Amino acid sequence: MIEAKVDVAIVGAGPAGLACGIEAKRLGYDYLILEKGCVVNSIYRYPRDMTFFTTADLLEIGDIPMISPFEKPKRIDGLNYYRKVVEIYDLPIRDYTRLVHIEGAKDDFRLLTRTEREAGPHIEETILARRVILALGYYDNPTYLGIPGEDLPNVSHYFTEVHPYFRKKVAVIGGRNSAAEAALLLFRGGADVTLIHRRDALGKEIKYWVLPDIENRIKKKEVRALFNTIVTRIEPARIWLKNGQEEQPLENDFVFALTGYHPDADFLKRIGIQVDPVTYRPQHDPETLESNMPGIYLAGGMVSGKETNKVFIETGRFHGVQIFNSPGFLG
Repeated sequence: MIEAKVDVAIVGAGPAGLACGIEAKRLGYDYLILEKGCVVNSIYRYPRDMTFFTTADLLEIGDIPMISPFEKPKRIDGLNYYRKVVEIYDLPIRDYTRLVHIEGAKDDFRLLTRTEREAGPHIEETILARRVILALGYYDNPTYLGIPGEDLPNVSHYFTEVHPYFRKKVAVIGGRNSAAEAALLLFRGGADVTLIHRRDALGKEIKYWVLPDIENRIKKKEVRALFNTIVTRIEPARIWLKNGQEEQPLENDFVFALTGYHPDADFLKRIGIQVDPVTYRPQHDPETLESNMPGIYLAGGMVSGKETNKVFIETGRFHGVQIFNSPGFLG
């Protein structure tokens, strides 16, 4: 069934998608924002005590000031702020609605959607659009280790809070921001933490106030760190490690495999967008952000593929202006 016909369909209600919606509204286009979860779903799924890398002014969209009692805003500040932006601009968001497929071509796209609410029927609808902006992000697609036991219930690719892991042996796999912050929070929450990284040192892109903290905890042996080490398999009460030739077991209760995230390459390829098989970067024009599929544009962190440290909220928030001002967008 055809539910709506719009000039622009924006897929994703993260900061970049909301910024695109604001630009569409300012220019007087008919538009709709689709989101498979809640508004700013990725930020909602961040660790509850997470602090943003940047200051509040660099997270602002739509000329709406962001007020925070902290120099660096926290997750809850971000959630409150982006809800306020949606209310002020009265953005039309179809939340809990998944984009299943895109058919057609420029000026005549058909977006097949399905509601994702747990309760009630899953309604399938078709939306017609002249242009499509994909602001899908990457946080829903963890980079898996591909090892036995990764699907066990005590293994997660997301960290939320520390309380359930008090006095438990917890392995954190990874060497960038997510892993470092989770290791620190778990240590301060009373967990016995082992940080495991396949390289010989932590990533230097770690937040500047986090890096010395985790390095000091490691130096004082408050957080155990195993570098040049990989996890080869996971069992309910232990993990197996390899540093050199021999595997060694390590007693363990819970595992956080925080090894990065990437865009949904399979979905992009199904709709015709070419994706680099190594970097997972979708093909697009860096000036207009138009993909190799005419009429389909990319916005936000997904444009950088696996290199998620290349595009942040503070840069992706300008993608809406860049797209709508590109030559021939809807001219």
